[in-house]
Amino acid sequence: MVATIQQIIGKINLELYAENGKDLLKKYKTADKIPVEEVKPKNLAEHKIVYDSTTETLEPVYFFTIDMMSNDFGLETEKIVDNFSSTPGSAHFAELGQRATIMQQNATKILGDVNNVMRSILNIIYDLREFKIRLKSYDDFKSKDKSTSEAALLSLKQIWMDRVDIQKGNSSIKAMALGQAGYQTLIDAFLIVKDESLKDSKGNEIDLNDRVKRIVKSRVIEFNSWLKESEGELRKRYELEKNYLKSQVNSLKIYSRWAKPYLKAAQELEMKDVGRKPDFVKTFNTIILELTVMGKSKLKPEDLILSGDLPRDFKKLKLARDYFVCILVNFSFRGIPQKAGQQYVFGGKTEIIFNAYALNKDELDAINKEMEKSDISDAMKLVEGITTGSLEQLQKDIDYFLEEKTEEEKKDSLSSMKSTDFSNPFVALIGGYGKSESSTSSEKSKPDEKKEEVKKIRPDDWIEKNHLRKIATNKAKETAFTIFDVYKQAHGMVSYT
Repeated sequence: MVATIQQIIGKINLELYAENGKDLLKKYKTADKIPVEEVKPKNLAEHKIVYDSTTETLEPVYFFTIDMMSNDFGLETEKIVDNFSSTPGSAHFAELGQRATIMQQNATKILGDVNNVMRSILNIIYDLREFKIRLKSYDDFKSKDKSTSEAALLSLKQIWMDRVDIQKGNSSIKAMALGQAGYQTLIDAFLIVKDESLKDSKGNEIDLNDRVKRIVKSRVIEFNSWLKESEGELRKRYELEKNYLKSQVNSLKIYSRWAKPYLKAAQELEMKDVGRKPDFVKTFNTIILELTVMGKSKLKPEDLILSGDLPRDFKKLKLARDYFVCILVNFSFRGIPQKAGQQYVFGGKTEIIFNAYALNKDELDAINKEMEKSDISDAMKLVEGITTGSLEQLQKDIDYFLEEKTEEEKKDSLSSMKSTDFSNPFVALIGGYGKSESSTSSEKSKPDEKKEEVKKIRPDDWIEKNHLRKIATNKAKETAFTIFDVYKQAHGMVSYT
């Protein structure tokens, strides 16, 4: 069962807008644990208009009401609920089903491209990690620490033997050392010498036969040549892969943006399950529409003081939170869809209910968050999860490679840090000392770590309860009745005034 907006309001303020609020608190102890579906909603005032006319369509009724609320009563209006259901036997059902299928097919095609790009990003990240490990050996080889440099040289020689020299087949160092007699010392000799002089790290020439020396000398020359060329090529390939990663990430974001409208349209064309409503007969040509609109207007203390609703003493008082006059209008329509050109028109029974509420800013924020958790916006969460949640697990690796500085950029940043003047004693006042890149990166990550928690709403204080809430209540009742009455007068119905 899907929670209604009236039930959500009732859960937020159990005392004023829930008939069974006390019973639910006894049962569940705290308001957070109360299921929204169990709330029996109530309001400050309710007015209903019901009329049946096969010639009266819903569009004029809806737009007349929202225009009157916005233009004549100054209410900030927003749509809360927009649901529809067509009987399976109607032409309207078949046509909307075709449109939904087209949207789903387009979304599926784009999501297929998203998956391909995602696999490409995974492969690029894997390659970049391999390049990073290889480049670490080149960096260590240039290290001033002798042991680190020698260890890196041995590592690079192993890589050269395994990936370059091995392509010579039986004449490679490993094949000759392991498969031919007289060359058992070939691997050790190649690893120990530094250059074609065939001297070890202590400066002594290796004591081996001439055949082994000739092979070692030629291979050392080849290795040193490969060492110079391979580093430049590897760094160039590393930068190209990073640029490719950036382009693929941007492509993924573009595909995700393209997929969203189709996914959203397909979701909006889904029909609501009406359950066992007697109005909904499968073979009839029937449509049921449900629309809910909320209009709100903030109480302004200066205007209330001028009108005499608030004492003049409130002029200097700072309010902790704003209070709003809220009007909830629910449209329920049961009609017969009829084709008129390229569109459908609907004539039938219309039911309009005007509800009055007095809510503060904290309650409105809590209502919006509760709606996000409810089934009202559950489908949109799925859309967001499909399109924007793809990169979350890889974001750390992507940021690491894309935000990595080159050697020149590192030198520039170091020189700029050295040129910064920290002799000014006022630098400490603005937090200049000890501010590093790690602190800025942690600051960047702070927005991602925010937790959306519904704050516990503070009860009304004496001023809010006895003045602001009362005024908002009276004005909400008055506004709801006036909108209801003006609508009736404008449409030639019997009025109470």
